[in-house]
Amino acid sequence: MDLPKLTDLDVTGKKVLLRLDLDCDPDPDDLRIKASEETLDYLKEKGAEIIILAHRGRPDGKVNEGLSLASFQPIFDKWGAKVEENLRFDIGEESNDPEFAKKLASLGDCYINDAFASSHREHASIVGLPKLLPHVAGIHFMREVENLSKVFENPEHPVVVLISGIKKDKLEMIKPLEEIADRVLVGGRLPEFLGDAALESVRSQNGKVIIGNLVMDKEDITLNTIDRFTKEIKLAKTIVLAGVLGKYEDEGHRMGTEKIFSAVADSNTFKIVGGGDSLEAVRMLHLEDKFSWISVGGGAMLEFLSKKTLPGIEVLTT
Repeated sequence: MDLPKLTDLDVTGKKVLLRLDLDCDPDPDDLRIKASEETLDYLKEKGAEIIILAHRGRPDGKVNEGLSLASFQPIFDKWGAKVEENLRFDIGEESNDPEFAKKLASLGDCYINDAFASSHREHASIVGLPKLLPHVAGIHFMREVENLSKVFENPEHPVVVLISGIKKDKLEMIKPLEEIADRVLVGGRLPEFLGDAALESVRSQNGKVIIGNLVMDKEDITLNTIDRFTKEIKLAKTIVLAGVLGKYEDEGHRMGTEKIFSAVADSNTFKIVGGGDSLEAVRMLHLEDKFSWISVGGGAMLEFLSKKTLPGIEVLTT
């Protein structure tokens, strides 16, 4: 994939619009914030004037002080960067309004996308803005593409994808993931949407898809599901872990997530984990150094794996 690199763009003394992933708490140790540091260091070294663009939450085009990005400013003072207010406070962001894109473009001389996790969305700051300015991918963005591409470009087999969480729309990803995986393991709340019958045997579907079962209150996977998933993990050579297996923040429902995440982390494989809750679970379980790659993208990661591109990638390569 011939993405334009940061080193291809002259940013010396320029006003740089840097799109970041800040859909998180203003914690400097958050993996989404730390992911931006290498690009920020490079820009500071080149004497660029850094203007950060980002969104947080779903304010639906209205100002919501609880979702303000003002609390992030002290974090980025280290690089002398200015954090603009939440892009989604303007309805033009999510509607990809050309006039809103022009307004953003007027703030800078060039554009860098280091917001991989938002690049599956056709929003103004992702697909509209780069059409108006010289543009490149940020350092972390490039590494996301390089590492995730290893899952479908000559991977070691078996390839196992674990897809979990509470978002029903993840079910749409199961079929396209079958195209790149030898096994797709379905956990979290997703089995309920597929007609889960708690405590029954783990179900197989057409050989590749293995659907877990849930405990009676639906907040974790069953012990037999943990056993079956662990067996598949031990056989795998390439693993993608997308989503938590239960209500991990509750100690009484943490077993599935802890057992499966630890099994993946301890496996001698190329292993990737991604998604907001997954990142939190990785931090909680102190597994940050056990994965080959930690993706800051959840939906973006799954869409990239299934389609091998994203709207935010397409616009950078044209």
